[in-house]
Amino acid sequence: MQYGICHLSIVAVRSVADDAAEMVSQLLYGERFKILEARKSWSKIRMAFDKCEGWVLNTQMVLVEQVDYDLLETSAGIKHASDLVSFVSSNEGELLPVVLGSSVHFSKILGHDFEGAFLENQQDKPNVIRIALLYLNAPYLWGGRTPFGLDSSGFTQMTYKVNGYRLKRTALEQSAQGEALSFIEESEPGDLAFFDNKDGLIDHVGIVMENNYIIHCHGKIRIDRLDHTGIFNTESNRYTHKLRVIKKII
Repeated sequence: MQYGICHLSIVAVRSVADDAAEMVSQLLYGERFKILEARKSWSKIRMAFDKCEGWVLNTQMVLVEQVDYDLLETSAGIKHASDLVSFVSSNEGELLPVVLGSSVHFSKILGHDFEGAFLENQQDKPNVIRIALLYLNAPYLWGGRTPFGLDSSGFTQMTYKVNGYRLKRTALEQSAQGEALSFIEESEPGDLAFFDNKDGLIDHVGIVMENNYIIHCHGKIRIDRLDHTGIFNTESNRYTHKLRVIKKII
């Protein structure tokens, strides 16, 4: 089996080996993966962080030896970029932008130097809201995981990642993690609230804030009211999402 690492700012992970295919997720700088199937122009990968699978262009990845991949898996002092945008520099002095949540502790393996702000290891729960607010007004993008576009589960996943915690890729997968709370009054800022559609399937997630507010992705990352029924949008004067469960991850 072959192994790789993302050496670019952002790389699309697609459902099939086609430029026009659905983007199911994104690789950020420094994220690692296993190669499950290699073709002439595309490879099917499994991301190390959340086990999400999809196809990436071979020209948008760098191969690493298994010994390096395994070493990175067990390395201490995991560092994630904590500014909206920062940079790494190559030995030739070229700059490459990296976005919030990029795995900058692997930059040396790629021959890069990173001198920006970062968070290391697991942070206290109040810091979840501080990082979440950095994404405020970022536009909705199916499969996105960056401040320039992301979906609801990409938002929660990346907010938790910067703080040193692992969430799965989709809202449904994330809803299986953590401890369920019986009442909304038991929740704390930083907990996750999940919502289902008309068919009863969980398809949306947001982060609980103080005083019955929630930050989530609906058209953009926004703050709305939260109660026992769900999310109430004061602009449209209606409920947009029906509450299913609140989970405590941290």
